[in-house]
Amino acid sequence: MKVLKFGGTSVGSSERIRNLAQLVQSDEPRIIVLSAMAGTTNSLEQIAELLYQANKEEANEKISDLELKYRERIDDLYNSEEFKSKGQELITTHFNYIRNFVFRSFTSLQEKAILAQGELISTAMFHYYLSELKVESIFLPALNFMRIDKDGEPDYFYIKENLNRELNQYSDQRLFITQGFICRNTYGEVDNLKRGGSDYTASIIGSVLQATEVQIWTDIDGFHNNDPRFVENTSSLEQLSFEEAAELAYFGAKIMHPSSIMPCKLKNIPVRLKNTLHPTDEGTLISGNQAGSGIKAIAAKDGITAVKVKSGRMLQAYGFLRKLFEVFEIYKTPIDMITTSEVAVSLTIDDDSNLSEIESELIKFGKVEIDQDQSIICIVGDFISETSGSAKQVLEALEHIPLRMISYGGSKHNISVLVRQEDKIAALQALSKHLF
Repeated sequence: MKVLKFGGTSVGSSERIRNLAQLVQSDEPRIIVLSAMAGTTNSLEQIAELLYQANKEEANEKISDLELKYRERIDDLYNSEEFKSKGQELITTHFNYIRNFVFRSFTSLQEKAILAQGELISTAMFHYYLSELKVESIFLPALNFMRIDKDGEPDYFYIKENLNRELNQYSDQRLFITQGFICRNTYGEVDNLKRGGSDYTASIIGSVLQATEVQIWTDIDGFHNNDPRFVENTSSLEQLSFEEAAELAYFGAKIMHPSSIMPCKLKNIPVRLKNTLHPTDEGTLISGNQAGSGIKAIAAKDGITAVKVKSGRMLQAYGFLRKLFEVFEIYKTPIDMITTSEVAVSLTIDDDSNLSEIESELIKFGKVEIDQDQSIICIVGDFISETSGSAKQVLEALEHIPLRMISYGGSKHNISVLVRQEDKIAALQALSKHLF
């Protein structure tokens, strides 16, 4: 069994859906995980925000605009009147459901139910299209087996038991269609795995089924050794370890969701990144095997805030750092980078929603300095800090770029530096020129 995930651009037009129908056909068993059609989730978020504001008129207009796009897509996608009619009925059902919220009070749980409509529509449309082509496929509703626990983490036991029960009903079938992103919570309410969660869905399914491979299909040729939006002549990587891919995904590489590595890593299931525009290319294979050494790739993460706490009370004191970090725990704010000296701690966060409250608490420990609009640049590979000289190469490449922080030695797969966001592109280009 293989699990193949296709993102929003893969179902973003009638032409893409037709191409997708050719890609998924195979003699081997496959589960196809689909995202919502490109742009749909953003539109549904806008609709939900208008409903929160009780702006019923504008919300209704947005709903009608999105509905019209889908009706046009239905007319273009299907050839027979039978499936055009089924498609239009599908759109009527889902958009009547969304429109019902215009006339009711609106809550966060209802927002999640609205956001789920994108995946529900895209998978049904694709299933109908395969049926029109006389390609046998089974529609597996993710809400029948995907569930998160009270901490928002996947309930693996529940998922495994219920997914296997669904699949056992169709032991003679080889092609299954399901939704990414959406799930139920521990109370049975419609919920989700957050933005980008379709990758996570595919990885979770692959792990519980012990799939031979999980494939993440996008419109990019796998991981590149630098960001092709800012650096010329980047190249795709044939292989990465789970650790290297996780570092790149977390620190800015947009090709896959950071959470999607872990379920497959724990079961040692290879993940392959493929390009729907070049399906015969091998893409990037991510596995437990280490391929090569040295620096392999660079990624950057914007929107970083640096926080520095300076206090004489740190000197030869124990328990100081614990108290400091408890402030971030209280406000559920993850920390990315940390550096320390005898009298100061510098750290970075990418969520500044509680920054003012955090600052108020940290002032109790000493002088606080905050620098916003920073970028973390992460240099990833397989290198051991004591012997490879990789840090020297990185610092030489960045000798003309002001560095706010350096994180080195915490992982043999990662050297990270913090720069001003305005210096990010220059830093990426300098690193690419010097290292590759």
